[in-house]
Amino acid sequence: MYYVYILKSKVKPITYTGYTTNIERRLKAHNSGSVKATKSYRPYELLQLEKFLSDKEAKIQELYYKSTSGRRKIKKRLRLAKKI
Repeated sequence: MYYVYILKSKVKPITYTGYTTNIERRLKAHNSGSVKATKSYRPYELLQLEKFLSDKEAKIQELYYKSTSGRRKIKKRLRLAKKI
């Protein structure tokens, strides 16, 4: 099983998207500071998690979320979540 995840920083309005096969281990790595890309804005909370059967599908979805239109979609979800 492959997971695409979106993390949200608890200290700044920043999100991070990635994919993994072990979400618990990966979240701990982000929050411990061992991931250089997210070290400065920790701690993080899991905002979204999607499951995929293949590595290829997960990579495609991760790349979409890292694209301009994917980032817009994430920001829109965040705005809608704040209104609820």
